[in-house]
Amino acid sequence: MRVDEEQAADGQTEDGQAGSRRSEDHKERIDRELIELLNELRVALPGVQVLLAFLLTVPFTQRFGSLDDQTRSVYFAAVVTAAIASILLIAPTVHHRMRFRKGSKEQLLHVANWMALAGTFALAISVGAVVWVIAEVTYGNATANLTAALIGGFNILLWFAAPLLYRDDDDPAPAGE
Repeated sequence: MRVDEEQAADGQTEDGQAGSRRSEDHKERIDRELIELLNELRVALPGVQVLLAFLLTVPFTQRFGSLDDQTRSVYFAAVVTAAIASILLIAPTVHHRMRFRKGSKEQLLHVANWMALAGTFALAISVGAVVWVIAEVTYGNATANLTAALIGGFNILLWFAAPLLYRDDDDPAPAGE
């Protein structure tokens, strides 16, 4: 059998990407989707952790004491939302470990997907708040408002709106779902 025929039999295209998954049963699909989700979290988590670590050091700088109440409030919102993002993005891994071999992968997949999306939303808020604080300290309130709005809008557009534009027929669900 040729390589491309073998890949087609495995449900893959020539470039190794998943094609039709008709030969994949329900359990195999859940296993694959959970692995994919956990791998995606491995990509997102270091960025969240670096952002949170950076934010945790800011109050110990000399200039922090000169921030006004509004800037401190936005900074605190950035810290809290980065912490929430970190918690939400780490939680699926903890759930996976705690429920290991307990037969709850499909339920875990649904909960973990929700946590990943909520964590990403919290991260988007944190990034916008951090940009606002930096722009406010550096250039003033008007520039901070504009910059944070642009960054926040771009973030929401790219992370949350753009995926809704994909066609739903790219990865058809198995029959019966």
